[in-house]
Amino acid sequence: MSANKETLAKTLGIVLAVCLVCAVIVSGSAVGLRPLQEHNAAVDKQSNILEAAGLLEVANGDIAGTYATYIEEKFVDLATGEYVEKESGYDMYKAARDHAQSIKPEPDTAGILRRPNVASVYIVKDDAGAISRLILPIHGSGLWNVMYGLLALDTDFNTVEQLVYYDQKETPGLGGEVQNPKWKALWPGKKLFENGKLAIEVKKNAGTDDPYAVDALSGATLTSKGVQNTLEYWLSAEGYGPFLTNLKRG
Repeated sequence: MSANKETLAKTLGIVLAVCLVCAVIVSGSAVGLRPLQEHNAAVDKQSNILEAAGLLEVANGDIAGTYATYIEEKFVDLATGEYVEKESGYDMYKAARDHAQSIKPEPDTAGILRRPNVASVYIVKDDAGAISRLILPIHGSGLWNVMYGLLALDTDFNTVEQLVYYDQKETPGLGGEVQNPKWKALWPGKKLFENGKLAIEVKKNAGTDDPYAVDALSGATLTSKGVQNTLEYWLSAEGYGPFLTNLKRG
C-alpha cells in the first residue's frame, strides 16, 4: 500500500511539474510574441485604410511609410461633430465597450449595441498636402455578426470613393461577397445625400445608372440590409451627421 502511495505521489508530482513547465513556456511565448502581434495588427489596420484611400498599390509594400506620409488620424466628438484631442493608441471599438465612453443607440438600427462618444476619422492627403479623401470607420450587424468597414468620401463629402469591408463573418459566396472586388467596384461615384437627405440605397436590380443605388448582394438579403442599416445609422445625426455638416459648412 505504501509503495502504491509513493508511486501515485510521484506520478502526480511529475504531472504537476510538466504542467508548470508548459504553463511557463506558453506564458513566455505569449509575452514574447505580443510585440509582433501588435505590429502585425497595426500593419493590417494601416493596409485597410490605405486600400480605402486608394493608396495600397502606391505603397508597394511600404505600408507604414505610405501611411505616415499620406494619412492623418483625427478624433471627432460625434455629438457635436467637432474635433477633439485623444491620447495615442485610442481605439473607438474598445471605447464602445466602456459605458463611460459610449452610449446606447436609440434606435439601434445598425445592431451595434453601443456607440463610442468619440470616433476616429482618417484624412487622406495628396503629395501637395491637400485633402483628397475622408475615411469614416463604420460597423453594423449583417446576417451572422458585426461587419467592420471603411467608407471613403470625396472632398464634397457626398461622393463615395470606396467602401471597404475588412472584417466580416458572413456566408462565403453569399454575404461574404461584400469583400468581392466586383461588388466593391459598384460603389465609387455613388452619391449619399440628395437635397440634404440620405438617399443611397442597397437594393435589387439597382443597375448602374442610378447614382443613389447599388445592387444588393445576390442571395444575401440580410447582409445587404445590414449594409443599408449601417450606412443609415453612421450617416445620421447619431453618427457622423454633425461632423459632415460642419465640414460642408467649411
